[in-house]
Amino acid sequence: MNMGTGDTTASTWIWYPGDFEIRLHEKMSVKRRARDVMYPAYWRLDRHYSNVKFRYTYDLPLEEQITIAAEGTFSLYLDGKDNYRYGDSVMTLPAGRHEIMVSVFNDAEVPALFIEGANIRTDSTWEATSYQNEWMMAGSWTFDSLNNRPSMFSLSVTPQEPISEEMREGYPLLDFGRETFGYLRFHDLKGIGTVRIYYGESLAEALSPEECYSMDRIEAVEAAGQAKDGIYTLTEGKAFRYVWIHADPGVTWDQVSMLYEFVPVTYQGAFHCSDPKLNEIYEMSLYTLHLNTREFFLDGIKRDRWVWSGDAYQAYLMNYYSFFDLDVTRRTLIALRGKDPIVMHMNTILDYSLYWFVSLYDYYLYTGDSAFIRQYYSRALTLMDFCLNQRNEEGFLEGRPQDWVFVDWADFENTGAVSTIQILLVRSLEAMSVFASLMGDESGATTYRELAADTKEKTLHFFWDNVKGGLLHHRVSGVTQPLMTKHASMFAMTYGYLTQAQRDRVVSDVLLNPEVPQIRTPYMRFHELAVLCEGGSHDLVREEILSYWGGMIALGATTFWEEYDPSLEEDGHYGMYGVTFGKSLCHAWGAGPIYIFGKYFLGVMPTSPGYETYRVEPYLGGLVHMKGTVPMGKGKVSLEMEPSKITVESTYGQGVLIINSTVSPECSQAEVRQIGQNRYELIIEAGSRYTIAYRM
Repeated sequence: MNMGTGDTTASTWIWYPGDFEIRLHEKMSVKRRARDVMYPAYWRLDRHYSNVKFRYTYDLPLEEQITIAAEGTFSLYLDGKDNYRYGDSVMTLPAGRHEIMVSVFNDAEVPALFIEGANIRTDSTWEATSYQNEWMMAGSWTFDSLNNRPSMFSLSVTPQEPISEEMREGYPLLDFGRETFGYLRFHDLKGIGTVRIYYGESLAEALSPEECYSMDRIEAVEAAGQAKDGIYTLTEGKAFRYVWIHADPGVTWDQVSMLYEFVPVTYQGAFHCSDPKLNEIYEMSLYTLHLNTREFFLDGIKRDRWVWSGDAYQAYLMNYYSFFDLDVTRRTLIALRGKDPIVMHMNTILDYSLYWFVSLYDYYLYTGDSAFIRQYYSRALTLMDFCLNQRNEEGFLEGRPQDWVFVDWADFENTGAVSTIQILLVRSLEAMSVFASLMGDESGATTYRELAADTKEKTLHFFWDNVKGGLLHHRVSGVTQPLMTKHASMFAMTYGYLTQAQRDRVVSDVLLNPEVPQIRTPYMRFHELAVLCEGGSHDLVREEILSYWGGMIALGATTFWEEYDPSLEEDGHYGMYGVTFGKSLCHAWGAGPIYIFGKYFLGVMPTSPGYETYRVEPYLGGLVHMKGTVPMGKGKVSLEMEPSKITVESTYGQGVLIINSTVSPECSQAEVRQIGQNRYELIIEAGSRYTIAYRM
């Protein structure tokens, strides 16, 4: 329980923890449209608890008047005297020590409470229960006034105009210049008749009324009647660059514009280098990620507009090197986890449940927010129990018939025990060990740590192929199959499970081996490029980014795609899933260069939670010059590098700059110490700036 302290913190709306995010996710998950018909998510959508109780203990020298508001119906009572309840919006609390209880019911929106007084105010120190014998710290965010209620949450909007308009087959075709998302607007719409609107991420899609993925239809008279200040705004947002408008004769308007809808984020990360094309790729990656940073981290803004755990895993990492927006991160983690009981994996995908654990650990590493881990630890426990119950007699995790074992869009079978799944399970168990320690459960921490070590040992024993130099793909009925794929070896290398000799073999014999099935999507290319950087192949990664992401730009991309196959021609690039324009041309996982440039070229990464300590190991990777900034939550680190000089500056934590140099580096501001052949280190203190002379 908590005591009123008389501080000056503003009141905020509070709710049962996670329910605001879960309700928002439910609403978001049914917004998808396929040719203007609802296409809801095909997994269970959890709901908020409709009946919630809040409590708070105060101690006041004088009585105090408070105002009370609720999203739903409420009743307040003191000190357990539930036969004396209050339902008025204003009441006077007696002096002394008392316990407030408030019950709120709402079956349409999240039950939420707002109390404001001189000393007594709702905030995150209140507790909440769903009447299941649990009391938890109440959820809250930035809803801090009576008129700013949780149910009123919406994204920001700003007007945008098309950059050009031309007639095609007698109908106006609008080009907004680049991919965008929002609501089309008709100014001074008049006449009687129907207006049909065909949207396109590409020109070809907008000009295909029979095949375009998104479309709208409005009746001019009805729309004009709903106009405000002469402007009719469509009610559903769409992703598009081009819009082709077919109107019946006699229907007119002065102009068409749009309201661009977005989450306001601060671009805290930065990267600029001597290659203009890489700079363009970086900026386009930022824009791609920003468009998909909405209520949650979405996969894409046109087709699914859903929250996928595997997609989000990468978006979180990109976010830590760009916006460092923790509100969207936390909302996404909470929404994906949902509620108990668990009967199906996240998004129906086995690997996506495991990505949630890894994502939660990454959140703790980059932020140091142990309170968030503690608040959702119980849900991590039940999810891990659910996963562990699917192990076979050898102790390997397998998919059930109703599970989708995804791994990647590739032409191979994911039957039996898939090695990638086992590596992700090991990492998830390691994460659970850390979480248990934060909870003070050292017995649980030891159990998870030992299970992780045992699973890792068995996985390497049964799947590592010394001849092929990597982890084989899967094991069926106790027999490891000969198929070699890249994925498990990549994750094992990323998580530090391989010896140096094995790491070298993975790079040369698996990743760079044309006989091993190649990766086609930015989704797994994200991990592939990271691992190549881990192996020191920065030059190769730079060339690959120029070729792969640069290839999309050469085809007219203004945001990065869900998949890119250079062998396709013309409009063939736009199809996927058997749908002519089914491919997402603005997909969050296409923004991977943000992460690659921040972590592996600028070389910044936390080595303890919340960047209390961190490492900076920059690589030019064939560039002549680069500079950039990486946000650290409570501060930032900035770096500039050329072949003979490095300048680094930090505002938080204590870092270690690793310098790879053929001569002993020189720095007048700090000591440079040799740590290996052609490797040196310098301690970075917060608030200091260092310039180091070195030689590549």
